[in-house]
Amino acid sequence: MVKPLDPRLLRYARASRTYLVVTVVLGVGTALLVIGQAWLIAKLVDGAFIQHQSLVQLRTPMVALLAVLLGRASVAWLTESAAQRASAYTKSELRGQLLAHAVQLAPTAGQGAGQGAGTAELVTLATRGIDALDGYFSRYLPQLVLALLVPVTVLGVVLDQDWVAALIIGVTLPLIPVFMIVIGMATRRRTVRELATLQALAGHFLDAVAGLPTLKVFGRAKAQATAIRAATDAYRRSTMATLRLAFASSLALELLATLSVALVAVSVGLRLLGSELTFRSALFVLLLAPEAYLPLRQVGASFHASAEGLAAVARVFAVLETPLPPAGQRLDVPGPATSELRIEGLTVAYPGRGEPALSNVSLTVRRGEILALTGPSGCGKSTLVAALLGFVQPESGSMYVGGVDLAELDPATWRSVIAWVPQRPYLFAATLEENIRLGRPEALAPAVDAAVAAAGLTALVGRLSLGLATVLGDGGAGLSAGERQRVALARAFLRDAPLLLLDEPTASLDGATEAEVIEAVRRLARGRTVLLVAHRPALVALADRVIELAAPAQSALEVVPG
Repeated sequence: MVKPLDPRLLRYARASRTYLVVTVVLGVGTALLVIGQAWLIAKLVDGAFIQHQSLVQLRTPMVALLAVLLGRASVAWLTESAAQRASAYTKSELRGQLLAHAVQLAPTAGQGAGQGAGTAELVTLATRGIDALDGYFSRYLPQLVLALLVPVTVLGVVLDQDWVAALIIGVTLPLIPVFMIVIGMATRRRTVRELATLQALAGHFLDAVAGLPTLKVFGRAKAQATAIRAATDAYRRSTMATLRLAFASSLALELLATLSVALVAVSVGLRLLGSELTFRSALFVLLLAPEAYLPLRQVGASFHASAEGLAAVARVFAVLETPLPPAGQRLDVPGPATSELRIEGLTVAYPGRGEPALSNVSLTVRRGEILALTGPSGCGKSTLVAALLGFVQPESGSMYVGGVDLAELDPATWRSVIAWVPQRPYLFAATLEENIRLGRPEALAPAVDAAVAAAGLTALVGRLSLGLATVLGDGGAGLSAGERQRVALARAFLRDAPLLLLDEPTASLDGATEAEVIEAVRRLARGRTVLLVAHRPALVALADRVIELAAPAQSALEVVPG
């Protein structure tokens, strides 16, 4: 859990450093203005009702009081404005860093346990979680600074006027932070549970929506709706329990502060009757006493508004502090079209799984050949492709291209010579052309048109009213599975990379669509080194050689087609 002023926030978000300095300066100004306001009010009341001064005599302190009031309003406005700006900049910085770090971690995060939960957690953190920092910057942090500056300043001034009142304030003031700490610990536990419940709800909902067609076919859609309703009720109960605690803690802090001010008032009143204090001094102390407690009370009240943001940003820091996988630095990548790709004793294991996903696999992809990987589901075919892409880190074993260990190569440079067509390609909510240009944004229009034709997308482009400028839905909504697969093939054609990795590109396609995609794959494979993950015989028939991965021992058995 982050601290009230966590150094990591200052390290990861530079905007928060400037804001902290501005907040301290404004806090000092607020403390001085509070004292000036109390002194001027005491002076005016004493002058008007005790010394019976005229309005002309009171004109100067009245103008000064008006200036102080305007000053306090200006400081409050500046504090709010600075808080909003700092919050916006800080959220932007944290989101950018979270996304940049998650991009490098995401391929390994959640493997073997399903991507949905990890994706949902990141989405929750990057959206609602970081958005909750608004309360931290606009309410909690300014009040925290005031709670450090105003009570100390007020206590020093009261001590100069009335040592007994100062003693009462000094004894009762620390009780509020003690109550705040006790309440804060309970709030922290509840907020962490609430965030965890929200993330679980998001993951469950994402999984249910993604698998809705399957659930409907097997008649389990209503059961999932019931499960989501139960998770939603759990989140509702957690949220209401946190709100009840917030209201109860606010009541406790208000009661404690009110009783403390009452003690000061009784003490001042008795000594005023005994002529131990002047009226002006007594009123000045009475006006200042509530101001000593006010910032601490407001800190306690605003803590609940920031608790969700603090809990979420703690998870953001956990992601940012997750070490990145080791990466090489070499930029001189041997060309896969003229060099063989060799894998020796490769073993890959995912966290939380008892057995490795891939165990002691060795194989060679000769230059310019099409090598097919076959085997039952779960035997590690896709894991092998992910390891070649650098998406997972092997526990043991090595991978070489042209005799150079892939671990020594810069990942971005190595991926620049690869065209990858996954089993379920992801299409973004952008135009069809932008989706095709994903791997080569600078490509000229003739190259895009050639890739469209080679992938068999010409008919689709002609059918769309805006052609390549048609905006697709998120995930390629509006296109069939075969059309999405051909868009991924068009990406690979346009990228024109010497090494081609195909992960079951005909999965879930009907016979006619499969034939069209296989013909496009045949054209794409010409003149390239190809590693093909395949189940279907028609796709396997494209291969020069076949390697079968057998479960559970994950041993490799070479089969040469007759």
